[in-house]
Amino acid sequence: MSHDGRRTIRVGHSPDSDDAFMFYALAHDKLDTGDLRFVHQLEDIETLNRRALGGELEVSAVSIHAYAHLADTYALLSSGSSMGDRYGPKLIAREPISLEQLRERTPTIAVPGTLTTAYLALQLCLGKDVPVEVIPFDQIIPAVIDRKVDVGLIIHEGQLYYPDQGLHQVADLGEWWYGETGLPLPLGGNVVRRDLGQATVERIAALLKQSIQYALDHRQEALDYALTYARGLDPNLADRFVGMYVNEWTVDYGDRGREAVRTLLRKAEDRGLVPGPVDVQFVG
Repeated sequence: MSHDGRRTIRVGHSPDSDDAFMFYALAHDKLDTGDLRFVHQLEDIETLNRRALGGELEVSAVSIHAYAHLADTYALLSSGSSMGDRYGPKLIAREPISLEQLRERTPTIAVPGTLTTAYLALQLCLGKDVPVEVIPFDQIIPAVIDRKVDVGLIIHEGQLYYPDQGLHQVADLGEWWYGETGLPLPLGGNVVRRDLGQATVERIAALLKQSIQYALDHRQEALDYALTYARGLDPNLADRFVGMYVNEWTVDYGDRGREAVRTLLRKAEDRGLVPGPVDVQFVG
């Protein structure tokens, strides 16, 4: 409980522009949250994945890959997905190189964490034993430029500005996944801890959906706030990035989005990449 008698709900999300946009209304008291008080904790996605393994936060953004390890503790909220519809994490290199050449050479690839969906998609694409080195997401592009690694797997806003650094795309894993399945790649979602009780879980689900809808309805206001998290990205690119990952999929997964989550986790389970079977339940 907080000092005013309200129940504190800690919300974990990444310090990037799409999450900031999504949570703007909740973070800035634009919604009536009644006896719930939302406190925001900003961490990179792999840290949030690890914290969720311990059930630390009441609500958190997590990778869909990580959700395979969390389904007993957390339910997946119907709102808040980051869906890559024919786009997603990108493999980038200093020199132009094809995916086939990459398969032959098997260089070590910098990845932003082993619980990220980006890493899971990489394993589905290149095999379970693809050699990787874990590097914080915002240090992967510099690591490729500085020749610390040959290839990097990039997430967040780096997906848009890597060409400005003179780097080349090897593959877009969202496009690759669409070619394999005809589905969008479900990268991230928001989860709520089951032990809060059904009534509180459903209220949180409703408030999160309202927060996303508020941002979409007050786009410029929410975008101005989100830009403060865009790490110096050009405002037009930041606007484009937010549009890529906060859209109608985010308000609700829909049937196709739900199918995408189940397909990803089922394929991962079939390859022995996640414990299974995963009981995917959507709340709200």
